[in-house]
Amino acid sequence: MIADLQCVVLDCPDPSELAGFYRSILGGAVNQPDRRWSLDEDWATLHIPSGFVLAFQRVADHRPPRWPDPARPQQFHLDFGVADLDRTQEQVPAGGAEVLDAGADGRSRRVYADPAGHPFCLVRH
Repeated sequence: MIADLQCVVLDCPDPSELAGFYRSILGGAVNQPDRRWSLDEDWATLHIPSGFVLAFQRVADHRPPRWPDPARPQQFHLDFGVADLDRTQEQVPAGGAEVLDAGADGRSRRVYADPAGHPFCLVRH
């Protein structure tokens, strides 16, 4: 091993807004002081309870992915494990997510887009 994963960085138009959105799902601390990063209006972080860090950087002309459109691919997505998919079906959109695939066929996952358009999945444990 030559490195360890420091964080995952998501491009977006509003770093503070997106950090707050993911805090509503994962908990944690937005913009916790950390010697690894300088915080400003173009960069925000979310230190989640598991110890992992998500970071968000402002991109002036952010073009969100359009799942599942291959002309504007998702490039990557995040999967979050949940115990109760039905409960999250109400909570996540209330926090600002858009439902992309409600899993109507009984699948154990549902697909959403965050406020900046990044797809993410909630997957039943």
